[in-house]
Amino acid sequence: MLKDALSVLIALFATQASAQGGSPPERTKDNFMVVVRESIGANRIDDRLVPSGKAKAKLPDGREIEIEMAAWEFIGDTHIRFVFDGPQMMINATSQDLDRLGIKSVDEALALALANIRRVYGDPAAKPWEGGVMQVQGRSPDLDSSYFLDRSYWTELLKKHPEGLVVSVAKRGGLLYAPASDTRAVEGLKRGVAYLHASSKSLRVSSALFLFKEGRWSVFQEPTKQ
Repeated sequence: MLKDALSVLIALFATQASAQGGSPPERTKDNFMVVVRESIGANRIDDRLVPSGKAKAKLPDGREIEIEMAAWEFIGDTHIRFVFDGPQMMINATSQDLDRLGIKSVDEALALALANIRRVYGDPAAKPWEGGVMQVQGRSPDLDSSYFLDRSYWTELLKKHPEGLVVSVAKRGGLLYAPASDTRAVEGLKRGVAYLHASSKSLRVSSALFLFKEGRWSVFQEPTKQ
């Protein structure tokens, strides 16, 4: 019955996409990706991924069902969500999608999703932003924030900055960092992250600052209370 309900939800996605002049993407390993989104009111101190659990969804006929999205709580006020990418839209992946694709763990899912993002949208690259702060970008602003999850990228940067990296992922197209030793740049991030987050409206991700050091994330500045 749940499988039938999920089919109805996919059909609903298709109806909405058709109304917008697009069609939902196929759900394959080739377009399987990951996004970072906000968990309002959360402030997790641990960077271990924890399943978000089941959520309720309403069908076109008004019935409510429970579905288990392929989503995990992350650090601070963030969570990650696996998606299928398409030319006009993304659709959320479910735990059933992971089973169908033979993906056995969140680590395996994350590795596949990040590899696909790098293949389609390019490797992350940093360029000067302002006040000593660097901005990390690929070829899609909507997925720039996903590079926040790419530990191999941040680990490589640590070779130049073993003291650690202070990182802001205030909005989807605004992944910023500064070496922890650059006091001026770090102060700029501390002052500006709340405004950058709040002003980004529907594109906002996190109002916190994070420290990447010794291969792990920690909360450097707590998220704004909402």
